[in-house]
Amino acid sequence: MSTEISIEFFPPTTAEGADKLRTTCARLAALKPAFFSVTYGAGGSTRERSFATVRDIAAAGFEAAPHLSCIGSTRDSIRAILQDYAGAGVRRIVALRGDLPSGVQDPGEFRYANELVEFIRAETGDRFHIEVAAYPEWHPQAKSPKDDLAAFKRKVEAGANAAITQYFYNLDAYLYFVDAARKIGIDIPIVPGIMPIGSFSKLARFSDACGAELPRWMRKTCESYGDDAESVRAFGLDVVTRLCEKLLAEGAPGLHFYSMNMAGPTTEICRRLGLAA
Repeated sequence: MSTEISIEFFPPTTAEGADKLRTTCARLAALKPAFFSVTYGAGGSTRERSFATVRDIAAAGFEAAPHLSCIGSTRDSIRAILQDYAGAGVRRIVALRGDLPSGVQDPGEFRYANELVEFIRAETGDRFHIEVAAYPEWHPQAKSPKDDLAAFKRKVEAGANAAITQYFYNLDAYLYFVDAARKIGIDIPIVPGIMPIGSFSKLARFSDACGAELPRWMRKTCESYGDDAESVRAFGLDVVTRLCEKLLAEGAPGLHFYSMNMAGPTTEICRRLGLAA
């Protein structure tokens, strides 16, 4: 059975970035991903750029799955976005709570992602395949692992079709999370999120901010390379490829790559896995 992959982009901020992303998308299309997802800024702050990127992907003949975050939004605004996406031929949505923009206090008419999933289903029926987020190392704002699993289950019960996890480098975290989810009746696919390693300093900052653990042995090894970017890159390719191999051997239903709008690392990992020519 072939391994299904998907790939995430963020909306570029410049015309040059948009041109570069079209090239990246065309290169990554050779991997035959099930879809390309497109992120959405806090409070919908990148809405127009996200929609433009989604339109570009769809116009090029690929499946696009826009992120849709609900915090700070109204039902009318979400309804309008859903209508826009349906009109553009979009068939997948990644439904998220999201974060309030800095300085904004009003959470809007939605507080949690399960409310967004429920609203999408009520408004559009089965029009969209809905992906939701999952956190093998637990959401940084969750009171406890039990509470986080309960929140995940509410999203599934509201109508989610599948889940994509936060990236991680600890295989046991994912395996334990999936086992715990199955034990409380969650039966949708839980696709591991994969973050290739390019710049370690950027990855470390991002991981500290979002609660993804960087194992000490990885952190120390990368730090030992100093400014030797090529050694960091080679080490990262080895580590992430091995993680993917183990995930697939353990029955992971696919791989979702956080590309950071770069084609090279994801392509090379897939080549090593035998998923690319």
